[in-house]
Parts: sequence; structure tokens; C-alpha cells
Amino acid sequence: MKRNLYKIGSIILIVALILLLVFSIPKKKNKEVYDLPKPEVTSGIRGEQFAIDKNINEETIDNYLFRDDTVYRDVRMLKDPGNYESIGGDSYLSGFVNGFEVVPYPYLVNVTNLPEEVGDTYKGNTLFTLTSDGKYEANYEESLAILEDLFPKDKYIFLMCGGGGYAGDTKKMLISLGWDEEKIYNVGGYWYYKGNNNVEVKYQDDKEDKYAFWKVPYHDIDFETLHEA
Repeated sequence: MKRNLYKIGSIILIVALILLLVFSIPKKKNKEVYDLPKPEVTSGIRGEQFAIDKNINEETIDNYLFRDDTVYRDVRMLKDPGNYESIGGDSYLSGFVNGFEVVPYPYLVNVTNLPEEVGDTYKGNTLFTLTSDGKYEANYEESLAILEDLFPKDKYIFLMCGGGGYAGDTKKMLISLGWDEEKIYNVGGYWYYKGNNNVEVKYQDDKEDKYAFWKVPYHDIDFETLHEA
């Protein structure tokens, strides 16, 4: 009787060890989700005008979210003074893709080349000034350090905005200032996103549009504490 119990106990122990070993083996990652293709500009006006990525964009971004080696930046303002409704967008940040943090591009550098219908955007202080000869000049001693903190060079960087323009300009700026162009992706515009990770900010209260900005992971820049270059 004791011998049989000993055999049963041994079998149970062996089975338990086998199960522990099986479940502790790392699972092979899905290449479609985890392998990043190199940045590649799409064709047509979206590529020519905004340099939106061919492979990672509004349609595919859900496959590339929540990576440890990547930072996600939405470069819109919470409320842009420009009239983006005139081109089918929203001047307010009406929502964002989960995982993205907001760093307004108009705070980074003066905005140029907006569509005529949009008019003017933010005209206040900026970390850099884009000069007429295409150079980015720091306005503050801390400008580059802030940029490196918000857009770390040791990570892949996914950029998004409303329609793709601010994101494309941010990518251009970072590359000009020394970032690796093979690690930066313009993934397009939130206005065209149809995925499963939408965080809605816009809502209606008493038939009036309101915005739950407290939901937004937002990086403000306190220019009053900076030192002019």
C-alpha cells in the first residue's frame, strides 16, 4: 500500500515539474506585432505632403502599441487656435490613441506652411525657431535637453497628430537635429483612426460639446522657468 502511494506521489511530482517547465518556456512572439519594419514613406499625397509611413499608420498602429522600446507622441494642442474644422478636422483634441502622450508641436517650434483655410495657430513661445534657411535655432538653454527627454534617442518614436502634418514636421525637425531617421515613424492622423484603442475626450453634456482633457497624458512646457539662449 505504501509502495503504491509512493509511486502515485512520484508520478504527481513528475507531472507537476513537466507542467511547470512547459509554462515557463517563453512564448514565441508574433512577428506581425513585434517586428518593426523600417520607416517607409507611403505613396501619393499622404507621403508627398506629410511623409506618413506606409507600413505603420492609422490602419495598422494597433499592432505596434505598448512596446517597451517605443515612445508614442501625439503632437497636437489641446485646443489649437487654427480653424481645423475648415478642412474636416477638429481644433480641439477630441480623442487620442491609448498609449500616446501629448507633446504639442507648436510649443516645439514656430509652425509654417499651414493650409490657408486653417489660418494661424499658436504664436507664443517655442523651444526652437525655424529660420528662413531651414535651420532650427534653440531659444532656450534647456531646449535640446527638453526635446531629448520628450523624444528619447534610444527609443523608437511613433508620431501622430490630427491629419499627419504636425507629425511629419516633428519628424523632419528631429532628424535635422540629429535623431536617427530609421527610428522615427509618422503614423498619421487621429482623425482617420478606426482601431480598438481609441480614448474619447469629446463628449456631450446638455447637447453641448465638452472635452475631458483630464484623460489626456499631457506634457506642458513652462517657458517662464527656462533661460533664454
